[in-house]
Amino acid sequence: MIPRTICLHGPESVGKTTIARRLAEHFGGEMLDEYGRDYAEAHGIMFTMRDLIEIAQNHDAGARMLLAEGADPLILDTDPLMTAVWADMLFAKRDPWFDAWDNTADLYLLFDIDLPWIKDGTRMFGTEPLRRRFFELSKAELERRGVRWVLVSGQGEARFEAALAAIAAYRP
Repeated sequence: MIPRTICLHGPESVGKTTIARRLAEHFGGEMLDEYGRDYAEAHGIMFTMRDLIEIAQNHDAGARMLLAEGADPLILDTDPLMTAVWADMLFAKRDPWFDAWDNTADLYLLFDIDLPWIKDGTRMFGTEPLRRRFFELSKAELERRGVRWVLVSGQGEARFEAALAAIAAYRP
């Protein structure tokens, strides 16, 4: 039995979107794209806390809608927990909305920073120290919230296989 909701979590440029698409295709489920990327492409990357709350709320609304429509599984290319980590990275604080949010996924796949960082116009944290900090904050958020999560690493097909293995090992 696979989890109904699977969220891909972690810093920029670690393969979340690529693997999310493959997982949705593999399992015949729905994928919810990362709303923050769409927002950044439309409005730029000079985020305010209000922007991050809007991103998180819109992403959460999309997830709730797809679940209400019967998505099973629903593969989430990030969620408000990841947006909270963005707040930590950008502002070293977060709005209370993030800690009050409780619509967490059944399983989180935390993607390691073992892939090269690729500049694409919306990514900001490409140096090794910033990537490490982003990863550590991402991991700390999962631990702090007490959600079920598994570290996914590896290059190419091995990364996808690691994600599949993590999902296969899930027990409710």
